[in-house]
Amino acid sequence: MKSKLYYVLYFLYAIVVVFVLYLNGVFTGEEISVVNLAINIGFLIIIGILFVISSISFGRLNMVTYELEDVTLRLQKEYKEANGKNLWANYKDNSKVFEEEKLQEAFDKYRLRVKSSKTKRGNSSSCDLEEYINEDLLDRVGMNFFNSGISGTLTGLGILGTFLGLSMGLGAFSGDDIFTISDNVGSLLSGMKVAFHTSVYGILFSLVFNVVYRSIMSDAYEVLDEFLSVFRQTAQPHAVKDDDSSATMLIYQSGMANSLKQMLEMMKGNAMEQTAGVERIVDKFTEQMQTALDADFKKLGNVLKKAGESQAASAANASEMVEAVTALVEVNRNVQEALVNIMERQELFTKQLEEQKKMLEDTCSDMSNEISSQLYTFGQMRNLYEK
Repeated sequence: MKSKLYYVLYFLYAIVVVFVLYLNGVFTGEEISVVNLAINIGFLIIIGILFVISSISFGRLNMVTYELEDVTLRLQKEYKEANGKNLWANYKDNSKVFEEEKLQEAFDKYRLRVKSSKTKRGNSSSCDLEEYINEDLLDRVGMNFFNSGISGTLTGLGILGTFLGLSMGLGAFSGDDIFTISDNVGSLLSGMKVAFHTSVYGILFSLVFNVVYRSIMSDAYEVLDEFLSVFRQTAQPHAVKDDDSSATMLIYQSGMANSLKQMLEMMKGNAMEQTAGVERIVDKFTEQMQTALDADFKKLGNVLKKAGESQAASAANASEMVEAVTALVEVNRNVQEALVNIMERQELFTKQLEEQKKMLEDTCSDMSNEISSQLYTFGQMRNLYEK
């Protein structure tokens, strides 16, 4: 697995140490240049310390990566056993999802965020776990701020050794004629040996460390993406899209409108039947009375007809009144919808403010932790250089 790839650094480090000791005559019995050996040993000690610090960060990153892999497999297994049922009910109150402290702390923040957005109807807004468990978290655990500069530091040490060796060789080189110059060639070559040796293993370490570091981080990012994908599929809570109370109100208003329409139809039908009945009565009465009273009852018949027409007009007015009431109900429903939308926007704005406040607090906390880590690392490096 790529997470164990940093062991290559120790193997390469041991080979370089043996190689440097061999070139300086420790194993061959040749004359040993104490200055050259001391410079190389000093550089190798500094590089070894950097490797140890990086290895500690890689070990912590591996623990997080293994934990994400285990939880991913667990989610897939539980989701299969639950026949595709969402698993959030099993995890919303679980404070021991992860054994690794950083992951559990981030997951607890996510659980609190989901609980804060929960209403009687469900979750009012969707929240992604990636806001809390993400690549930034892996970068902090893996000390990306430190490891990202190791490659350049190793190259810089190699270049520093080059100039230091050349300075030593040129400083010991003197002479005005060919005889004195030939006597000082050995010191010049000794200085150049230091220059080339430090350059070679400085650049070699830089290249190998860069490959190892990028491979480990790439593997961790892939595991994180797999975990987030499985979590979204199996356990991420879903937000409620519709407001149930608003829907109930709309259904109630719709039923009221239908009832009013039915009443209108009934009133229209009754008015028409009453008008037709009155007309028949008037016609019958007029026919019977016409033979007796003739002209007087004709006048009475006309009056009764006008009364029937007035009743029909009253029925039409009642119909218009019902339509006006229906329009009023529709306006009332629109007003209620607008009020519900305004309240939802206010709630959303309040939640956004709270989220921004939490984000600012988390960002300040992260910046404080990163600054403290950098100060601690700087202090350790300063102490090492002072020693």
